[in-house]
Amino acid sequence: MKKVGISILLASALSACQIGHHDSVENGRAVFVSYKCTKCHTVAGEGGALGPDLTFVGFRKSPEFLDRWLISPHAWKPNVSMPNFYLQESVRKDLVAYLSTLQGQGYNPEHRPWRHAATPVEMGAQIFKQVGCVTCHGKDGVGGYPNNNVVGGLIPALNGVREGFSRNELIDKIRKGVAKSGKADPSGPDPLLHMPRWEQKLTQPEIEAVADYLLSLGGPQSSEEW
Repeated sequence: MKKVGISILLASALSACQIGHHDSVENGRAVFVSYKCTKCHTVAGEGGALGPDLTFVGFRKSPEFLDRWLISPHAWKPNVSMPNFYLQESVRKDLVAYLSTLQGQGYNPEHRPWRHAATPVEMGAQIFKQVGCVTCHGKDGVGGYPNNNVVGGLIPALNGVREGFSRNELIDKIRKGVAKSGKADPSGPDPLLHMPRWEQKLTQPEIEAVADYLLSLGGPQSSEEW
């Protein structure tokens, strides 16, 4: 009887947590709508283009980063155009819960806006922008996006990767991602930004298209690891 009672209590607690998380996600969705975030951001093909596409934001950005970002975008990236909404903590947590659910569902294999690109390079350029690579590596791969506790304080540029990677090496790097960036201070916190395993979301031809796009870019070679 005691074991049965404990099992029931554990099941009830788990159910309550699931319900609580669901409520938080729905509250965050409501916040996203009420603040008219789609005036600047696109989700699954709908919304504005002033800010980054957020269709994959929950895949490429951790909840810890999203929370830090929403506390003060300008504290992370001083020249960013996104305003600080000064969200209350509970509201911010709900918004993070919702954004974390955006894992690319809107760009499923039947709805890929880059499918009809004329060339692989054009397809790669569209993917680079729409899945959010641009939010870390910058427009045209010029870099300049901050990351905490990394050498130089910035995510490396990609507009010179043709000098450091073969096509196959670049494809493999995009496919596998980078689990952890090297720390500038070994005793300091882990960097909050890293490149995910894009093989979990993109097809092999799409990954190859991104590689072809990056190889088409000019610019000085970046010696930093990414």
